[in-house]
Amino acid sequence: MRDFLIAILLSMAPFSELRGGIPYGLATGVDPFVVVFFCVLANILIVFPIFYFLDNIHEYFTRFSLYRKVFDKFLVKARKKIEKKIGSDWEFVALFFIVAVPFPGTGAYTGSLASWAFKMDRRNSLIAIALGVVAAGVVTSLVSLGILSLF
Repeated sequence: MRDFLIAILLSMAPFSELRGGIPYGLATGVDPFVVVFFCVLANILIVFPIFYFLDNIHEYFTRFSLYRKVFDKFLVKARKKIEKKIGSDWEFVALFFIVAVPFPGTGAYTGSLASWAFKMDRRNSLIAIALGVVAAGVVTSLVSLGILSLF
């Protein structure tokens, strides 16, 4: 149970997300279907508090220079990944791929931030992010299971 909860928390953490939660859960012997389902679900559900924070609390924290510097740096990275496609027919697809490709600096946090920063339609953003998380979960699971099967 402890390993399952750690996998869920890693899936909700900004830097590890599914890239940390799923491999951890699989490596510690948690049932693959259970760990993938709940890690993906947790990573999708974290989007709602992210949007709440950005919509309601973020402005208060911008008073602090350290927060502002870190946030601005993260925002610049997110913006570079998607700005070429914003305002086009491809913004949904671009947002999906930003979330779906399980590389460092991509995922639900980056997708939520990009969606918020570019004032994209919230409903479409949530759908693109959720689909991207599911795709990232599948890719991460397949890679993790393939690597674990070597041992």
